[in-house]
Amino acid sequence: MKELTPYLNFDGNCREAMEFYASCFRAELQLMPFSEMPGDFPKEAKDRIMHSRLTKNGSVILMASDIMPGMPLQKGNNVWINVNCKSREEIDKLFAVFSEKGEVRMPLQDAFWGARFGMLTDRFGIYWMFNFELPKQG
Repeated sequence: MKELTPYLNFDGNCREAMEFYASCFRAELQLMPFSEMPGDFPKEAKDRIMHSRLTKNGSVILMASDIMPGMPLQKGNNVWINVNCKSREEIDKLFAVFSEKGEVRMPLQDAFWGARFGMLTDRFGIYWMFNFELPKQG
């Protein structure tokens, strides 16, 4: 495993929060709004953030996104732990083990942004994201 990263969810104010955290940590901020992503999403979501991350000294220190309009944001589901894996084998193994007696939120799959990715809640109610950046083709 490479690292664990906190992943925060917001209800429409992710940009504001991450800009604040970037200034506090003096970190580089990357923002990807839904309007720049492929696929269908509600028009009300176009200005919301699909994914953001703060990096400092080459390391990711915090990631976040907005929930979809109308989805409830509750204490507990607004913080996830992101696990960046070193290999396809590692992500497959960790995802399988963590999902035992848990609930898969998004099955492990190769995603459009170039990573193998999945989300689950473990048997203890902790929210996890598993990520492996796929080797670049070319």
